[in-house]
Amino acid sequence: MPFRFSFFSVLILGGTVLGHLYLYRRLVRDTVHGRALRWLALAFFVLMSVPLMFRRSVRDVLPESLAEPVARVTYAWMGVALFLVLALLVWDLGRALWTRGQKWRQRSRAPEPPAVDEARRRFLARTVAGGAGVTGGTTAAYGSWRAFSAPEVTERVVRIPKLPRALEGLSIVQLTDVHVGAFIQRHFMDELVRRANALKPDLVAITGDLVDGDVPTLGGHVAALANLRSRFGSYFVTGNHDYSSGADAWCAYLESLGIPSLRNRHVRIGDAGGSLDLVGVDDWSGGRRLGVRGYDLERALADRDPERACVLLAHQPAHFRVAAERGVDLQISGHTHGGQLVPMTFLIGLEWEFSAGLYRHGDSHIYVSRGCGFWGPPMRVGSPPELVKLVLTSG
Repeated sequence: MPFRFSFFSVLILGGTVLGHLYLYRRLVRDTVHGRALRWLALAFFVLMSVPLMFRRSVRDVLPESLAEPVARVTYAWMGVALFLVLALLVWDLGRALWTRGQKWRQRSRAPEPPAVDEARRRFLARTVAGGAGVTGGTTAAYGSWRAFSAPEVTERVVRIPKLPRALEGLSIVQLTDVHVGAFIQRHFMDELVRRANALKPDLVAITGDLVDGDVPTLGGHVAALANLRSRFGSYFVTGNHDYSSGADAWCAYLESLGIPSLRNRHVRIGDAGGSLDLVGVDDWSGGRRLGVRGYDLERALADRDPERACVLLAHQPAHFRVAAERGVDLQISGHTHGGQLVPMTFLIGLEWEFSAGLYRHGDSHIYVSRGCGFWGPPMRVGSPPELVKLVLTSG
């Protein structure tokens, strides 16, 4: 896990630097004559890239009144820049293939290649830059619309042989990776709660990365969760971003809303006629990074009857195979966002064996949600947000 974290951290830093250099070259150096405009553009790219590479340090240094606006601008630019780079790469690849074909034809007809027309070269560069700008901008606009629009409802039936007859058809609605913060606030939360309630859940599982900020700043937005309605109530487990935002304070606040936290413990769901164990663990990496209590599956499972049905809430889909071997029938996770944005939607499987959707190991299952919200760029392309409803059955 530390290797993966380091690898993707380096990938983000390197990608930010190389991406902005590429944008400067293709959008400015190849198209702009004026020296002053070039320096102005270069200053803009530097100004936008530094907060992206050192976002936590910048956030800590800035006063609170500036931290949120800066976060909004830089994260929005992150998404726009990504799609500009992708669009330029596609255009450049197409142009390179076309140029190679033209040169091959000319070589077969004439021994000497024609001289390069500088005016024509600059015209083509500006045409490609304009086309990439339209393509990238349109994709970013679509991604922003998709991120804030209604999440897809995903309903899956999961077979748990040990499920008691009294709980046949028990439905669990999962809310995960909402990331309340600079972009996602009370209106978004009210609508999410309304949609979750419309699914008429028996139980609501909030599986981490709920917030990106502290209780005094975001508590009013998160308070919308007090309006969740279900037969057996709502339960919360921490995610890595919740640790960064003050996990203890947030767990206490959610408790005041009537939402208990399962921090390496389990509770019984049901009654004397039939019940199952709902197990929750703290985030796998959040506690270790801060040197405090974290993921402890053994503690969470301690003293439970292994013959009883068991559902585990764990933010990250790590160690599902271990949980399955310890008798967990179903693990419900998030964290991956399903990649959130192209091209990460194609690469996320390189880091996570269970990256999005329903998987099985022996008689155990795991569902990994793409998440209800987003992190970083306020956009989702190739991985739409989802609201998950899992229906349990013994048959």
